[in-house]
Amino acid sequence: MPLLYHSFFHLLFIGIIALFPVVNPIGSSFIISPFFTGLSKAEKRKAVGKITFYAFSICTVSLFAGQWILEIFGISIPVVQLAGGIMICKMGWENLSSDKKQANPTAGTEADLSGYSNIEGQLFYPITFPVTTGAGTISVLFTLSAHSESSNRLNYFMNTAAILSAIVIMCILIYIFYLNTKNIIRYLGSNAEAIFNRISAFLIFCVGLQIAITGIKSLMK
Repeated sequence: MPLLYHSFFHLLFIGIIALFPVVNPIGSSFIISPFFTGLSKAEKRKAVGKITFYAFSICTVSLFAGQWILEIFGISIPVVQLAGGIMICKMGWENLSSDKKQANPTAGTEADLSGYSNIEGQLFYPITFPVTTGAGTISVLFTLSAHSESSNRLNYFMNTAAILSAIVIMCILIYIFYLNTKNIIRYLGSNAEAIFNRISAFLIFCVGLQIAITGIKSLMK
């Protein structure tokens, strides 16, 4: 039993470490901040609640149906690791090499942002996918799904519970940071925001590189 608990917490830690840089709830909160302009506190809470639910749904489907999706398309896990790692590296490199601030996706449409009904159609796309949980998140979950496979049913349930717990923790962080975006920006300031975005971009690049190298090693075997 102690070994099962050790495996649970070990995989939980791996899940959080792997998901945090690609979900990047703090960095993403700065990106989606313009969408919430003109919303009341109640409307913003409702919008963030839906985003969190969509993010949880995407992650859960990726975790449980990932293997079936791969089998349908005849794709192996090492190929997903390699392709996903390249995509994550690309995301990180673009953020690292960009000297410009991310364009405001709603610039010039201040009037269109007044009220929940005007952004309701944008809560899933692009806010949840791909800004919050994109291809990098799905690739990581595919990999974690394969890692949780076990011939022992008890081990499988414990491993899956650990990854689900990591997803829940990430969703809680998404909810907290998205709901308090303005306070975070006011507290950090523009310079701190830029520094954090650079560090996040570097971590994303490193995670992508690690996943790609793991895929290459598996393919070479």
